[in-house]
Amino acid sequence: MSPVLDTAHVPPGDREEVVRNAVWESVVAVDIDHGPPAEEMSVRIGLGAVGPMRICSARATAVTIHRTAPLARRDDEEPAVFLGLQVSGSSLVAQRGRECVLRAGEFAVYESIAPYTLLFDEGVDHHFLRFPRSALALPDRLLRDTGALALGPGNPVARIAFDYFSRLATDDSLHRGAPAEAVIAPSVELLRAALTTQQGAVDLARGPMEATLSLRITRYIREHLADRDLSAARIAAAHGISVRHLYAVLARSGISLGDHVRAQRLAECRRELAGPHGRSRTIAAIGRRWGFVDAAHFSKVFKRAYGMTPREWRDLHRPR
Repeated sequence: MSPVLDTAHVPPGDREEVVRNAVWESVVAVDIDHGPPAEEMSVRIGLGAVGPMRICSARATAVTIHRTAPLARRDDEEPAVFLGLQVSGSSLVAQRGRECVLRAGEFAVYESIAPYTLLFDEGVDHHFLRFPRSALALPDRLLRDTGALALGPGNPVARIAFDYFSRLATDDSLHRGAPAEAVIAPSVELLRAALTTQQGAVDLARGPMEATLSLRITRYIREHLADRDLSAARIAAAHGISVRHLYAVLARSGISLGDHVRAQRLAECRRELAGPHGRSRTIAAIGRRWGFVDAAHFSKVFKRAYGMTPREWRDLHRPR
């Protein structure tokens, strides 16, 4: 992963602030205490994303990271589970009264909703992966029981997970296009497997995973509304289920797939048409952007849903 931040190119007096802003905007809000003075401070950070996962690879001089109680209570951040992989050297992870020392080849998980401390007194050589907590769909107790534990040598699944996530963090070709789409679900399942086998609790994971399936499906639809190839087959494949199972899951939640996708796309068109840039693109182009390839059909379903045509809606919200 190519560095997007290298403090060698930043004036010493600005380094702490630049690093703090990059971490807050791209990873999570934390307090960062650097060990050496600013002129001796060195930080190189690479950032990436694979679907809902966020990746940060860092090499730096000594640092201590605190997720304080006020920061953990922020309600403007989606709850997340972090996976920290120790590439070389050692570090310390502490959360909820437990702490562990990570050595090369080991990893630990910790949650954004509770305070934690990461101590890198030998310097940083680490990969950080951020997962939406909802995507893992694991019981609260299991996450608490596996938090701040050194995972790796004693758990064969964790050993595989370390190698896999290290490769995922560093291989840019896995961060875009079809490869990125292909590894999202296996990445979530592998981390789930590593955590559940650590506690000998594989059965505990099955219930929450099925219970949140409808939520994860509708979230996937929302994130891919603009994709013209969004289909039942693609949605089912992304969640490792059959098309028949997909329809059954949504039906239990009272959702018709076609109606739901159309309603969500119309809502996005409605929002864009009424927005400040609604007149900079043609109505047909806005419809195509959200999957309505036929302009006449788009106008017809829009009027049926909202009682007026797209043009009438846009004119109604024209700045005066």
